[in-house]
Amino acid sequence: MKKLIYPFVALLVLATSVFAVIKSQDWKIKEGYSIKFDAQNPVGVFTALKGDIRFDEKNLPSSKFDVSIDVASINTGNGMQNTHAKSEKWFDAAKYPTIKFTSEAITKTAKGYQAAGMLEMHGEKKATIIPFTFAKTPSGAVFNGSFEVNRLDFKIGEPGGKSSEVIKLDISVPVSKS
Repeated sequence: MKKLIYPFVALLVLATSVFAVIKSQDWKIKEGYSIKFDAQNPVGVFTALKGDIRFDEKNLPSSKFDVSIDVASINTGNGMQNTHAKSEKWFDAAKYPTIKFTSEAITKTAKGYQAAGMLEMHGEKKATIIPFTFAKTPSGAVFNGSFEVNRLDFKIGEPGGKSSEVIKLDISVPVSKS
């Protein structure tokens, strides 16, 4: 009987250690993040970000982003533009209060990484790829990314006019280990 217990215990220890290695690092979003958008007209920031980030450079298949931005946190530096952006004519913040990104796969690239997933905005979902870098810091790490979206793909606003259809987003998110 004792001869069977030792191999069983060894197998149990090995199995639990394998699962410990497979789990990716969970990261907590810290203050000081930046979500800037530039469409020539308007430009601005979103000031409210939350979500779950699981990322491990050595275990990308188990890494995942599930983050959201509060649409009402838009700030263009102009109160009238902010009100217009939140209105039914643009984001319709009352009906669609969040912009959400959920990754489906994270892969290594020549310049860093990319997260492929679903971007949901204004009730529309679109497959989106967000290229990003990951840099460790003494207090955690920072994710930086830059990408473009066409607002018309999400039925935001009308074609033409003073506002650009393609909007560039620059994101910087400092994180600490959870």
